[in-house]
Amino acid sequence: MKAVKAVDAESSRSALAERTGMAAFTRVAPARAIRWAVLVVVLVVIVLAVPVLLSTYWVQILTSVAIYSIVTLSLAVLMGRVGLVSLGQIALLAVGGWVALRLGFAFGPALPFPLLVLITGAITSVIGTLIGLPALRLSGLYLALITLMAAAAITQVLAATNFPNGGEGFLGHSSANVGNAVLARPDVMASDAGFYRVVVVVTAVMFLIAILHVNGKAGRAWAAIRQSEAAAIAAGVNVTLYKLWAFALASFMTGIAGCLLAASAGGLTTYGFPTQDSITLLAVVLMGGIYSFWGPIVSAVLLKLIPEFLKNWGLPADVLTILFGLGVLQAMTTAPAGLAVQVPKDLANLGRALTGLARKRLVRVPAPEEHAR
Repeated sequence: MKAVKAVDAESSRSALAERTGMAAFTRVAPARAIRWAVLVVVLVVIVLAVPVLLSTYWVQILTSVAIYSIVTLSLAVLMGRVGLVSLGQIALLAVGGWVALRLGFAFGPALPFPLLVLITGAITSVIGTLIGLPALRLSGLYLALITLMAAAAITQVLAATNFPNGGEGFLGHSSANVGNAVLARPDVMASDAGFYRVVVVVTAVMFLIAILHVNGKAGRAWAAIRQSEAAAIAAGVNVTLYKLWAFALASFMTGIAGCLLAASAGGLTTYGFPTQDSITLLAVVLMGGIYSFWGPIVSAVLLKLIPEFLKNWGLPADVLTILFGLGVLQAMTTAPAGLAVQVPKDLANLGRALTGLARKRLVRVPAPEEHAR
Protein backbone atom coordinates (compact mmCIF):
# COMPACT_ATOMS: atom_id res chain seq x y z
CA MET A 1 0.00 0.00 0.00
CA LYS A 2 2.81 2.40 0.82
CA ALA A 3 4.38 1.71 -2.55
CA VAL A 4 1.07 2.35 -4.30
CA LYS A 5 0.60 5.62 -2.38
CA ALA A 6 4.14 6.68 -3.23
CA VAL A 7 3.53 5.96 -6.91
CA ASP A 8 0.24 7.88 -6.80
CA ALA A 9 1.93 10.83 -5.08
CA GLU A 10 4.73 10.83 -7.60
CA SER A 11 2.30 10.67 -10.52
CA SER A 12 0.23 13.50 -9.05
CA ARG A 13 3.37 15.60 -8.60
CA SER A 14 4.47 14.91 -12.17
CA ALA A 15 1.00 15.74 -13.46
CA LEU A 16 1.00 18.96 -11.45
CA ALA A 17 4.44 19.85 -12.78
CA GLU A 18 3.30 19.08 -16.30
CA ARG A 19 0.21 21.27 -15.88
CA THR A 20 2.19 24.14 -14.39
CA GLY A 21 4.85 23.75 -17.06
CA MET A 22 2.23 23.80 -19.79
CA ALA A 23 0.60 26.79 -18.14
CA ALA A 24 3.92 28.61 -18.04
CA PHE A 25 4.55 27.67 -21.67
CA THR A 26 1.14 28.92 -22.73
CA ARG A 27 1.87 32.20 -20.92
CA VAL A 28 5.34 32.61 -22.43
CA ALA A 29 4.66 31.38 -25.97
CA PRO A 30 2.08 34.05 -26.93
CA ALA A 31 4.26 36.80 -25.47
CA ARG A 32 7.26 35.54 -27.44
CA ALA A 33 5.16 35.25 -30.60
CA ILE A 34 3.88 38.80 -30.15
CA ARG A 35 7.42 40.06 -29.59
CA TRP A 36 8.67 38.40 -32.77
CA ALA A 37 5.67 39.66 -34.72
CA VAL A 38 6.38 43.22 -33.59
CA LEU A 39 10.04 42.86 -34.59
CA VAL A 40 9.07 41.59 -38.04
CA VAL A 41 6.65 44.49 -38.54
CA VAL A 42 9.30 47.00 -37.42
CA LEU A 43 11.84 45.41 -39.77
CA VAL A 44 9.43 45.60 -42.70
CA VAL A 45 8.74 49.27 -41.95
CA ILE A 46 12.47 50.02 -41.71
CA VAL A 47 13.17 48.25 -44.99
CA LEU A 48 10.33 49.77 -46.98
CA ALA A 49 9.61 53.17 -45.46
CA VAL A 50 12.99 54.62 -44.53
CA PRO A 51 14.34 55.01 -48.10
CA VAL A 52 11.11 56.76 -49.09
CA LEU A 53 10.99 59.16 -46.14
CA LEU A 54 14.68 60.14 -45.90
CA SER A 55 17.14 61.72 -48.29
CA THR A 56 19.92 59.78 -50.02
CA TYR A 57 22.48 61.15 -47.57
CA TRP A 58 20.69 59.78 -44.51
CA VAL A 59 19.96 56.50 -46.28
CA GLN A 60 23.71 56.08 -46.77
CA ILE A 61 24.33 56.91 -43.11
CA LEU A 62 21.75 54.34 -41.95
CA THR A 63 23.31 51.81 -44.32
CA SER A 64 26.62 52.39 -42.54
CA VAL A 65 24.87 51.98 -39.19
CA ALA A 66 23.44 48.61 -40.28
CA ILE A 67 26.83 47.41 -41.54
CA TYR A 68 28.65 48.41 -38.37
CA SER A 69 25.93 46.83 -36.22
CA ILE A 70 27.19 43.50 -37.61
CA VAL A 71 30.71 44.40 -36.48
CA THR A 72 29.56 45.43 -33.01
CA LEU A 73 27.47 42.25 -32.83
CA SER A 74 30.56 40.13 -33.50
CA LEU A 75 32.49 41.84 -30.71
CA ALA A 76 29.51 41.61 -28.35
CA VAL A 77 29.31 37.85 -28.97
CA LEU A 78 33.00 37.43 -28.15
CA MET A 79 32.96 39.59 -25.03
CA GLY A 80 29.48 39.19 -23.64
CA ARG A 81 28.89 35.51 -24.38
CA VAL A 82 32.38 33.97 -24.20
CA GLY A 83 34.36 36.50 -22.19
CA LEU A 84 37.04 37.01 -24.87
CA VAL A 85 38.34 40.54 -25.40
CA SER A 86 39.34 41.16 -29.02
CA LEU A 87 40.73 44.40 -30.41
CA GLY A 88 41.13 43.11 -33.95
CA GLN A 89 37.61 43.44 -35.37
CA ILE A 90 38.36 46.62 -37.33
CA ALA A 91 41.35 44.92 -38.94
CA LEU A 92 39.18 41.91 -39.82
CA LEU A 93 36.66 44.34 -41.30
CA ALA A 94 39.45 45.64 -43.55
CA VAL A 95 40.44 42.07 -44.44
CA GLY A 96 36.86 41.28 -45.40
CA GLY A 97 36.68 44.37 -47.59
CA TRP A 98 40.03 43.54 -49.22
CA VAL A 99 39.01 39.93 -49.95
CA ALA A 100 35.69 41.08 -51.41
CA LEU A 101 37.40 43.62 -53.66
CA ARG A 102 40.02 41.16 -54.89
CA LEU A 103 37.38 38.51 -55.63
CA GLY A 104 35.25 41.13 -57.36
CA PHE A 105 38.15 42.30 -59.52
CA ALA A 106 39.19 38.72 -60.30
CA PHE A 107 35.81 37.24 -61.27
CA GLY A 108 33.63 40.28 -61.97
CA PRO A 109 29.93 39.65 -62.71
CA ALA A 110 30.61 35.92 -63.12
CA LEU A 111 30.60 35.59 -59.32
CA PRO A 112 27.10 36.25 -57.93
CA PHE A 113 27.01 38.79 -55.13
CA PRO A 114 25.40 36.47 -52.52
CA LEU A 115 28.10 33.88 -53.20
CA LEU A 116 30.75 36.60 -52.99
CA VAL A 117 29.44 37.61 -49.57
CA LEU A 118 29.56 34.02 -48.28
CA ILE A 119 33.06 33.35 -49.65
CA THR A 120 34.33 36.60 -48.13
CA GLY A 121 32.85 35.65 -44.76
CA ALA A 122 34.40 32.17 -44.94
CA ILE A 123 37.90 33.43 -45.81
CA THR A 124 37.76 36.10 -43.12
CA SER A 125 36.55 33.46 -40.68
CA VAL A 126 39.66 31.37 -41.32
CA ILE A 127 41.94 34.38 -40.85
CA GLY A 128 40.13 35.44 -37.67
CA THR A 129 40.37 31.93 -36.27
CA LEU A 130 44.14 31.94 -36.84
CA ILE A 131 44.37 35.28 -35.03
CA GLY A 132 42.27 33.81 -32.24
CA LEU A 133 44.59 30.86 -31.65
CA PRO A 134 46.32 32.69 -28.76
CA ALA A 135 42.93 32.68 -27.02
CA LEU A 136 43.53 29.01 -26.27
CA ARG A 137 46.30 30.04 -23.85
CA LEU A 138 45.65 33.71 -23.11
CA SER A 139 42.72 35.74 -21.84
CA GLY A 140 41.85 39.18 -20.58
CA LEU A 141 44.41 41.93 -21.11
CA TYR A 142 46.97 39.63 -22.72
CA LEU A 143 44.52 38.46 -25.37
CA ALA A 144 43.46 42.07 -26.01
CA LEU A 145 47.10 43.08 -26.55
CA ILE A 146 47.74 40.16 -28.92
CA THR A 147 44.70 40.98 -31.06
CA LEU A 148 45.60 44.69 -31.00
CA MET A 149 49.10 43.92 -32.28
CA ALA A 150 47.61 41.71 -34.99
CA ALA A 151 45.32 44.57 -35.97
CA ALA A 152 48.26 46.96 -36.14
CA ALA A 153 50.20 44.50 -38.31
CA ILE A 154 47.29 44.09 -40.72
CA THR A 155 46.89 47.87 -40.92
CA GLN A 156 50.59 48.29 -41.78
CA VAL A 157 50.38 45.60 -44.47
CA LEU A 158 47.36 47.28 -46.03
CA ALA A 159 49.09 50.66 -46.02
CA ALA A 160 52.32 49.22 -47.48
CA THR A 161 50.44 47.54 -50.34
CA ASN A 162 48.42 50.70 -51.15
CA PHE A 163 45.18 48.94 -50.29
CA PRO A 164 42.82 49.07 -52.09
CA ASN A 165 44.88 49.19 -55.29
CA GLY A 166 42.24 48.20 -57.83
CA GLY A 167 44.46 46.01 -60.00
CA GLU A 168 43.19 43.19 -62.18
CA GLY A 169 42.87 39.70 -60.76
CA PHE A 170 43.14 38.49 -57.19
CA LEU A 171 46.76 39.60 -56.74
CA GLY A 172 46.79 42.42 -59.27
CA HIS A 173 48.14 45.88 -58.58
CA SER A 174 47.53 49.16 -60.34
CA SER A 175 49.56 52.22 -59.40
CA ALA A 176 47.08 54.39 -61.30
CA ASN A 177 44.23 53.49 -58.96
CA VAL A 178 45.42 54.17 -55.44
CA GLY A 179 43.34 55.57 -52.61
CA ASN A 180 39.90 54.08 -52.85
CA ALA A 181 37.88 51.43 -54.64
CA VAL A 182 34.24 50.39 -54.75
CA LEU A 183 32.93 46.88 -55.24
CA ALA A 184 30.52 46.63 -58.16
CA ARG A 185 26.93 45.99 -57.13
CA PRO A 186 24.30 44.01 -59.05
CA ASP A 187 21.32 45.78 -60.58
CA VAL A 188 18.99 45.02 -57.68
CA MET A 189 21.35 46.96 -55.40
CA ALA A 190 22.45 49.62 -57.86
CA SER A 191 20.52 52.38 -56.09
CA ASP A 192 21.27 53.48 -52.55
CA ALA A 193 17.74 52.56 -51.48
CA GLY A 194 18.04 49.04 -52.91
CA PHE A 195 21.44 48.52 -51.32
CA TYR A 196 20.09 49.77 -47.99
CA ARG A 197 17.27 47.22 -48.08
CA VAL A 198 19.64 44.37 -48.86
CA VAL A 199 22.02 45.44 -46.08
CA VAL A 200 19.20 45.56 -43.52
CA VAL A 201 18.04 42.07 -44.51
CA VAL A 202 21.60 40.69 -44.27
CA THR A 203 22.00 42.37 -40.88
CA ALA A 204 18.79 40.77 -39.65
CA VAL A 205 20.07 37.37 -40.81
CA MET A 206 23.34 37.89 -38.91
CA PHE A 207 21.43 38.74 -35.74
CA LEU A 208 19.25 35.66 -36.22
CA ILE A 209 22.34 33.46 -36.58
CA ALA A 210 23.78 34.95 -33.38
CA ILE A 211 20.51 34.41 -31.50
CA LEU A 212 20.34 30.77 -32.63
CA HIS A 213 23.92 30.21 -31.48
CA VAL A 214 23.40 31.84 -28.10
CA ASN A 215 20.17 29.91 -27.45
CA GLY A 216 21.66 26.61 -28.61
CA LYS A 217 24.37 24.23 -27.50
CA ALA A 218 27.15 26.66 -28.40
CA GLY A 219 25.60 29.38 -26.25
CA ARG A 220 25.44 27.09 -23.22
CA ALA A 221 29.06 26.09 -23.72
CA TRP A 222 30.09 29.75 -24.09
CA ALA A 223 28.26 30.65 -20.89
CA ALA A 224 30.10 27.90 -19.02
CA ILE A 225 33.45 29.09 -20.40
CA ARG A 226 32.68 32.68 -19.47
CA GLN A 227 31.88 31.71 -15.88
CA SER A 228 34.88 29.41 -15.36
CA GLU A 229 37.03 27.52 -17.83
CA ALA A 230 38.01 24.99 -15.18
CA ALA A 231 34.38 24.28 -14.35
CA ALA A 232 33.54 24.06 -18.07
CA ILE A 233 36.30 21.50 -18.62
CA ALA A 234 35.10 19.53 -15.60
CA ALA A 235 31.59 19.54 -17.07
CA GLY A 236 32.89 18.05 -20.31
CA VAL A 237 32.88 21.20 -22.46
CA ASN A 238 35.44 21.23 -25.26
CA VAL A 239 36.89 24.65 -24.47
CA THR A 240 39.27 24.67 -27.44
CA LEU A 241 36.50 23.91 -29.91
CA TYR A 242 34.03 26.46 -28.61
CA LYS A 243 36.59 29.25 -28.28
CA LEU A 244 37.66 28.79 -31.89
CA TRP A 245 33.98 28.48 -32.83
CA ALA A 246 33.32 31.89 -31.28
CA PHE A 247 36.24 33.49 -33.13
CA ALA A 248 35.17 31.86 -36.39
CA LEU A 249 31.58 33.08 -36.03
CA ALA A 250 32.62 36.62 -35.09
CA SER A 251 35.13 36.77 -37.95
CA PHE A 252 32.54 35.42 -40.40
CA MET A 253 30.14 38.20 -39.44
CA THR A 254 32.87 40.84 -39.65
CA GLY A 255 33.95 39.57 -43.08
CA ILE A 256 30.39 39.86 -44.38
CA ALA A 257 30.26 43.41 -42.99
CA GLY A 258 33.53 44.15 -44.80
CA CYS A 259 32.07 42.90 -48.08
CA LEU A 260 29.00 45.11 -47.65
CA LEU A 261 31.21 48.05 -46.71
CA ALA A 262 33.26 47.57 -49.89
CA ALA A 263 30.06 47.85 -51.93
CA SER A 264 28.71 50.86 -50.05
CA ALA A 265 28.87 54.45 -51.28
CA GLY A 266 32.45 55.69 -51.13
CA GLY A 267 33.90 52.18 -50.95
CA LEU A 268 37.11 51.53 -49.06
CA THR A 269 39.99 53.93 -48.54
CA THR A 270 43.65 53.29 -47.84
CA TYR A 271 43.64 54.71 -44.32
CA GLY A 272 40.01 53.99 -43.42
CA PHE A 273 40.85 51.37 -40.77
CA PRO A 274 43.27 52.88 -38.24
CA THR A 275 44.25 50.74 -35.27
CA GLN A 276 42.79 53.21 -32.76
CA ASP A 277 39.34 52.54 -34.21
CA SER A 278 39.50 49.11 -32.55
CA ILE A 279 39.67 50.82 -29.15
CA THR A 280 36.80 53.13 -30.12
CA LEU A 281 34.78 50.11 -31.19
CA LEU A 282 35.43 48.46 -27.82
CA ALA A 283 34.28 51.61 -26.05
CA VAL A 284 30.99 51.93 -27.92
CA VAL A 285 30.25 48.21 -27.53
CA LEU A 286 30.71 48.52 -23.76
CA MET A 287 28.45 51.58 -23.77
CA GLY A 288 25.75 49.93 -25.85
CA GLY A 289 25.78 46.65 -23.95
CA ILE A 290 27.40 43.27 -24.54
CA TYR A 291 24.75 41.13 -22.88
CA SER A 292 21.77 42.20 -24.99
CA PHE A 293 21.15 41.91 -28.72
CA TRP A 294 19.92 45.50 -28.69
CA GLY A 295 23.35 46.59 -27.49
CA PRO A 296 25.11 46.22 -30.87
CA ILE A 297 22.42 48.33 -32.53
CA VAL A 298 22.85 51.06 -29.92
CA SER A 299 26.63 50.80 -30.34
CA ALA A 300 26.39 51.23 -34.11
CA VAL A 301 24.16 54.27 -33.64
CA LEU A 302 26.72 55.77 -31.28
CA LEU A 303 29.55 54.98 -33.69
CA LYS A 304 28.04 56.15 -37.00
CA LEU A 305 24.85 58.16 -36.47
CA ILE A 306 25.71 60.41 -33.53
CA PRO A 307 28.88 61.76 -35.23
CA GLU A 308 26.77 62.89 -38.18
CA PHE A 309 24.41 64.76 -35.87
CA LEU A 310 27.37 66.47 -34.18
CA LYS A 311 28.81 67.38 -37.58
CA ASN A 312 25.50 68.91 -38.67
CA TRP A 313 25.34 70.87 -35.42
CA GLY A 314 28.81 72.28 -36.06
CA LEU A 315 30.44 70.64 -33.04
CA PRO A 316 34.10 69.56 -33.24
CA ALA A 317 35.04 65.88 -33.48
CA ASP A 318 36.83 66.03 -30.12
CA VAL A 319 33.44 66.34 -28.43
CA LEU A 320 32.63 62.79 -29.51
CA THR A 321 35.83 61.45 -27.94
CA ILE A 322 34.97 63.17 -24.67
CA LEU A 323 31.42 61.79 -24.77
CA PHE A 324 32.72 58.28 -25.44
CA GLY A 325 35.12 58.55 -22.52
CA LEU A 326 32.36 59.70 -20.18
CA GLY A 327 30.05 57.02 -21.54
CA VAL A 328 32.52 54.23 -20.88
CA LEU A 329 33.14 55.54 -17.36
CA GLN A 330 29.40 55.68 -16.70
CA ALA A 331 28.84 52.20 -18.17
CA MET A 332 31.62 50.63 -16.10
CA THR A 333 30.48 52.22 -12.84
CA THR A 334 26.68 52.44 -12.91
CA ALA A 335 25.46 50.50 -15.97
CA PRO A 336 27.65 47.44 -16.64
CA ALA A 337 24.90 45.94 -18.79
CA GLY A 338 25.04 48.93 -21.16
CA LEU A 339 22.59 51.56 -22.33
CA ALA A 340 20.40 48.99 -24.09
CA VAL A 341 19.52 47.45 -20.72
CA GLN A 342 19.93 50.36 -18.32
CA VAL A 343 17.90 53.00 -20.16
CA PRO A 344 14.68 50.92 -20.33
CA LYS A 345 15.07 50.10 -16.63
CA ASP A 346 15.58 53.76 -15.75
CA LEU A 347 12.58 54.80 -17.85
CA ALA A 348 10.43 52.11 -16.21
CA ASN A 349 11.52 53.26 -12.75
CA LEU A 350 10.83 56.86 -13.70
CA GLY A 351 7.40 55.91 -15.00
CA ARG A 352 6.54 54.06 -11.79
CA ALA A 353 7.77 56.98 -9.70
CA LEU A 354 5.70 59.49 -11.66
CA THR A 355 2.65 57.22 -11.51
CA GLY A 356 3.01 56.83 -7.75
CA LEU A 357 3.43 60.58 -7.31
CA ALA A 358 0.35 61.27 -9.41
CA ARG A 359 -1.72 58.80 -7.40
CA LYS A 360 -0.63 60.41 -4.13
CA ARG A 361 -1.61 63.84 -5.41
CA LEU A 362 -5.01 62.54 -6.50
CA VAL A 363 -5.59 60.97 -3.08
CA ARG A 364 -4.67 64.17 -1.27
CA VAL A 365 -7.06 66.35 -3.33
CA PRO A 366 -10.28 66.76 -1.27
CA ALA A 367 -13.62 65.92 -2.83
CA PRO A 368 -16.04 68.75 -3.84
CA GLU A 369 -18.41 67.77 -1.01
CA GLU A 370 -15.66 68.44 1.56
CA HIS A 371 -15.17 71.94 0.10
CA ALA A 372 -18.88 72.59 0.45
CA ARG A 373 -18.83 71.67 4.12
